[in-house]
Amino acid sequence: MAHPKRKISKTRRDKRRTHYKLTAPALAQCPTTGEFHLPHRAFWLDGKLYYKGQVIMEKEILA
Repeated sequence: MAHPKRKISKTRRDKRRTHYKLTAPALAQCPTTGEFHLPHRAFWLDGKLYYKGQVIMEKEILA
């Protein structure tokens, strides 16, 4: 088992971690509904499935 010979300081540890960043997801806006969604993906809104601004499918309501 490998063990560190010296303790790594907080500064050195934090310098190493400066590149670990979160990036915000890119969002596209639907031309029909104005809803923001992930690009190249269908999304549900009010029981309808939209893709490229068109209704693809409507949700069935079970009675």
